[in-house]
Amino acid sequence: MPKRRYLALVSDAAQTCGVEEFARQSAVRLGERAHQHVLDGDIRRLTSALADVEAAILNFPVVAWKRKLAQPVVAALTTRLHRKQLVVVLHEWGALDWKRRLVLAPVVMLATRILFSAPEVAAEFSRSPLSALSTGQRGVIPIPPNLVLPTALHDGSVARTLAQQRKAGRIILGQFGSIYPKKQSTAVLEIAARLLALGHDVGVVFIGSFIRGTDNVERDFYALSDKLGISGRVVVTGYVAGAEELFGIFKQVDVFCYLFSEGLTARRASVLAASFSGKPVVVNGPQRRDALSHHSLFRKLVDGGTLRLVDTHADANTMAEAVLEASQSDVASIDANAEVDTLWRTVIAALDDELAATRS
Repeated sequence: MPKRRYLALVSDAAQTCGVEEFARQSAVRLGERAHQHVLDGDIRRLTSALADVEAAILNFPVVAWKRKLAQPVVAALTTRLHRKQLVVVLHEWGALDWKRRLVLAPVVMLATRILFSAPEVAAEFSRSPLSALSTGQRGVIPIPPNLVLPTALHDGSVARTLAQQRKAGRIILGQFGSIYPKKQSTAVLEIAARLLALGHDVGVVFIGSFIRGTDNVERDFYALSDKLGISGRVVVTGYVAGAEELFGIFKQVDVFCYLFSEGLTARRASVLAASFSGKPVVVNGPQRRDALSHHSLFRKLVDGGTLRLVDTHADANTMAEAVLEASQSDVASIDANAEVDTLWRTVIAALDDELAATRS
């Protein structure tokens, strides 16, 4: 067996976030050249795993590490003390709480290479004081969607309920992914309320769960839905583990809808996953002209009409109009599996290039 080049460091979380899924899928896609290692605080076991590799890979922010960030810091230090390369993939930076950025600072400063999920994240990092203290070996990679497409669908209770509502004439808006303030998930509630005021029967399904932190995310979410008078039209599924059930729910959505505070960026894997439903996705466009230039799948989805971009600073009225138009339109079909494979080849090539550049 050839020597493994990479050690993909992951958490032991049972319910995974998108960044965690990327970390685990990286190991799978690297095949025999990588080994997946769960960080559990056992330095001796980590040292043994490092002996057979050239580089370790750490991804941030992983939700499961919010309460035990000392583990990746120790892992990064151990990696460098054993003269191994350390590749850090930053999926977010400016959006992170400053305390999390502070705790991550030692890891980033120990990195021999830093890869970013989008040009916006790279720019945020370059403007931070930490940038001057970190390696200049940096790059931007496309983040593939973190789902494996199912060969069959399973109609669970949520999907059956939505199917009945659609049969009765209700338009179902959907949003996939975790629910948290900076994602502006509650904007979809306002869009739904606007459509209802215009006389349209509408419901909303949030396919995901609330991220719990210092904010009262769930309480504020339901308080707003009550205030808008749509609480009986809103469904939050919670974490859905199986792709068969997940895409069974996707099938019952008429239009997916996102309104991000910063506009669409290429790190929004949840948008990509939603696009694989075959349904239109309405989202406010990027602020940067080059935001999607490195990501072949995002560009193809925009060109094919699956992603319907509205103005970056669109309000609920504009989004509601775009949703109505999208609900009456078709989208171009794509070979999702082939596109995901292409993205992963790009990611793996970037990792190999980074490792070769670091060794030279």
